Amino acid sequence: MSTKVTRTWTVNGEKKVVEVLPLRRLLDVLREDFGIKGTKEGCGEGECGACTILLDGQPVCSCLIGAGQILDGSEIMTVEGLEKTEGGRILQEAYMEKGAAQCGICIPGMLISSYALLNSVSDPDEALIRKSHAGNLCRCTGYEKIVEAIQLAAERWPTGISNIKHRTLIRHR
Repeated sequence: MSTKVTRTWTVNGEKKVVEVLPLRRLLDVLREDFGIKGTKEGCGEGECGACTILLDGQPVCSCLIGAGQILDGSEIMTVEGLEKTEGGRILQEAYMEKGAAQCGICIPGMLISSYALLNSVSDPDEALIRKSHAGNLCRCTGYEKIVEAIQLAAERWPTGISNIKHRTLIRHR
């Protein structure tokens, strides 16, 4: 029998305290304990990217991370947190304008990966957009509209939002 651990995180800008089993998936904590339903479970194996969130600014698959692995004080952003940021709102508008959303299963993870990319590189080319989204699978759009939406958002991205220029994004898997 495992002992529960207490963790304090900032989730979408709000302090959250949770007592959980260390191996409980972050995805389940977000959806069941915190009621944050935007993060989806697609495959449960870290292959599809539907459950992608930002953990301390880096895109990770929340279905692969045990809650006990996440340190106190960590910052977590889900798709719901995007609307609280200027960049997130720009991305959501660009996805809508370009018709990049279809069934909606992959879109939360796609948006989070897009946000991470544009916070790192203000003017990504198509190859970098595709590379940074390689862990996000979509069966509806064929990716073209998603790439177009990210390019549109990059054109509108306000100066000063990007934190680190031209850093390679590495997916945590």
